[in-house]
Amino acid sequence: MDARIARLLFLAALVAGGSYYATHWIAAAPTINAVWKGAGVGLLALWAATQARSVDGWLIAAALGLGALGDVLLETHGLTTGAIAFLAGHVVAVVLYLRNREGALWQAMVIAVAVAATGWALPADRAAAPGIALYAAGLGAMFGTAAISCFPQRSVALGAALFVLSDLLIFGQIGPLAGSALPGLLIWPTYFAGQALIAWGVVRSLRT
Repeated sequence: MDARIARLLFLAALVAGGSYYATHWIAAAPTINAVWKGAGVGLLALWAATQARSVDGWLIAAALGLGALGDVLLETHGLTTGAIAFLAGHVVAVVLYLRNREGALWQAMVIAVAVAATGWALPADRAAAPGIALYAAGLGAMFGTAAISCFPQRSVALGAALFVLSDLLIFGQIGPLAGSALPGLLIWPTYFAGQALIAWGVVRSLRT
C-alpha cells in the first residue's frame, strides 16, 4: 500500500476512535453507536493488516481485529460476549509478545497475577469476581508480556498499561467507583489511546 494512503488510514482510525468520545455526552442510535465504536480499532486493525509482512504483522492485526469485534459485541450482545472477544485478542497478543520476548518471564507472571488479583477484588458482587479475575488474568498476561517484549516500551507497554487501566475502571464501576463520574470520563480515552499506541509501536517496530 502507498505510504500516503497508509497514513490516511491511520489518521482515519484516530479520528473515528477519538470522535467516539462524544457519545459520552450525545446519544446515538444503537446501530450507529455500535458501528462508530468499532470503527476506531477496526481501522487500526485494517491499517496493521496492510502493513503486515510476517506472522507477527498478522498477529497484531488479528489482536486489534478481535478488539474491534469486542467493542461491537459489547454494544450488541452484552458484556460477557464482548469480553470473550477481548480475551481472545489478549491471547493472540500474548503469543505475539512472547515471540518477541526480551525480558524475564517471571516479570510478566507477576504483572498478570497482580492485575488478576485487582480485578477479583474490585466488584461488589462477589459472585462476579471469579469471572472478572479470569478475564483480568488474560488482560494482565497481555500487559506483562508486552512489558518484557522487545517492542518500544514508550508506546507498546504504555498502551498495554492504559488498556489495563481502562478495564479496571470498568470493574470499578461495579465496585468502589459505583456512582463516580470518573470511569465514564476515562474508560474510552484510556482504552483507545492504549490500542492506538500498541498498534503504532508494534507495526512501526516490525517495519524497521
